[in-house]
Amino acid sequence: MRVIADQDKCVGSGQCVLAAAQVFDQREEDGIVTLLIDNPPPELHEAVRQAAAICPALAITVLEEP
Repeated sequence: MRVIADQDKCVGSGQCVLAAAQVFDQREEDGIVTLLIDNPPPELHEAVRQAAAICPALAITVLEEP
């Protein structure tokens, strides 16, 4: 799995951090998403999928790699 976070789309809602705090964080100054891990381990995959699904700005892309 590979994760892409589009900071230009992000509205700073923080839902991704609530769903997968090991993978996502927010910038202090404006709350925009930052990636902590762009290739998370398998045990975090479901949380990352959930974060992408609940992002109100659709700023998170999950690429499923074989």
